[in-house]
Amino acid sequence: MAVPGYLEFFIDPSRCIGCQSCVQACSECDTHHGESMIHIEYADRAASTQTVPVVCMHCEQPTCAEVCPADAIKRTADGVVQSARKPRCIACGNCVLACPFGVPELFENQQIMMKCDMCYDRSSVGKKPMCATVCPSQALFFGTRQEILAIRPQSMPTNRFQFGNQTITTRVNVMAPRTKARPPLLDVTAAMDERPKNRTIRLKVVGQGELDPFAEVEI
Repeated sequence: MAVPGYLEFFIDPSRCIGCQSCVQACSECDTHHGESMIHIEYADRAASTQTVPVVCMHCEQPTCAEVCPADAIKRTADGVVQSARKPRCIACGNCVLACPFGVPELFENQQIMMKCDMCYDRSSVGKKPMCATVCPSQALFFGTRQEILAIRPQSMPTNRFQFGNQTITTRVNVMAPRTKARPPLLDVTAAMDERPKNRTIRLKVVGQGELDPFAEVEI
């Protein structure tokens, strides 16, 4: 079986509430042997409580597979990059260091690398990955492109990421603010130094009367 081409995985980091539901559900996937393959990271822990779910992006040209000296990591025809094959994996950790998204994990006690494989036992028969079935805010969504565009009219999916001079195309999409460009290119390294601009909002102030019912507050 293979993951149907019309079904795609979408991540909307702005909707993550850090509830850890996906982490718990991921450990129940049969192909993960009780281990969770999803990470919840803080975007900027010193300044914000915003969290971001991190799953395997399933690159078209997976760096993890390219640096594997044992040829233990395979990408199937449907675009899913599988975890390392136990008979071949030598637990060298090359894939862990090479992945630009920081996804693979080396389990030293088992001497193998394991990572998100999109719950292949489920997605290959048209079912949602475990994480997408439990996410209460739909920060993780598995479905058709038409469905995600209908429920996220102000956003658009992209699967192109810029790391310095390298452009990486993935099977997994990230939701970004809608722009005229189709699709947008997310410059990951440039975004590391970005800081949100202060915004001026108008809040109603109780007791000011009808003449000036609003006050401007900078946040």
